[in-house]
Amino acid sequence: MRNRLSKPGMRGTQLPSNAAESARGISIIVFLLAVIVLQSFVIFRLLAVRTKVQPAQRRQAARTAPQPVPVPVCKGKIAIVIDDLGYNLSNLERIKRLPCPVTVSVLPNLAYSARVASELRSAGMEVILHLPMEPWEKVGLEKDTLMTGMSRHRVSEIIGRSSASVGGLSGVSNHMGSRATENPGLMNSVLCELKRRGLYFLDSYVSSHSVCASQAQKCGVVFYRRDVFIDNSLNPDYIKKQIGKLKAAALRRGQAIGIGHDRRATVEVLAEVMPQLQREGYRFTVVSGLKPERSRADN
Repeated sequence: MRNRLSKPGMRGTQLPSNAAESARGISIIVFLLAVIVLQSFVIFRLLAVRTKVQPAQRRQAARTAPQPVPVPVCKGKIAIVIDDLGYNLSNLERIKRLPCPVTVSVLPNLAYSARVASELRSAGMEVILHLPMEPWEKVGLEKDTLMTGMSRHRVSEIIGRSSASVGGLSGVSNHMGSRATENPGLMNSVLCELKRRGLYFLDSYVSSHSVCASQAQKCGVVFYRRDVFIDNSLNPDYIKKQIGKLKAAALRRGQAIGIGHDRRATVEVLAEVMPQLQREGYRFTVVSGLKPERSRADN
């Protein structure tokens, strides 16, 4: 048996089995390589399609995404002052609803002085004292009107009492006062007292001979001056025309102050034009949001 197994013929009978196994191995390798190549091709195609689609998707997204609203360049700041509050409450709610902040100038010692000041301050408005001062005209005067010839002590007393009747003040403006604001002695007493109290002064500028600017400089008090009265007439077209002048002053100087009064027509026109001026690039602020006067001397 061993001799038969050792014959060459017997070894030759095992070759067909080994060849078949080799062939199967090669087939498997070829198959796997084919699978790998196919997968690579599919992945390559997917990446190519994705590369083409993504820029298109980004372009589409850019077209459909909401675009930011351009912010207009500020052409100038405008401060509106509403004078003569305190007599009644007729315009209180209208002023509260204005779309932009304003400065309200409240007369002292009136029935509603403290209430309108408190409510408008809570509504985001700036409150100042509208301090009665002596005019040249012979008209009825408010209680505690400052008069030329008053002593410094008397001036201080009146300012203290008037301020307390309103409360929460940022500054002071003059009510009437064409004679008072021309008097260096009186205005020095007034402005140095305001400096001591940390209040600014707004010259309503009712006299072209006002000495307020020079006396404010001497006392070191923060000082502003009115540019335009906006409602000497209650005609809405007139008020809009005056606001146009105010806008021109703000464009020219960078800022401007307009004074109106506690009147329905004035407040309604302001509510109408404020949004339009904002769209045009003008910014509304309170008086203390402006730069103090430094260059305009007394005329």
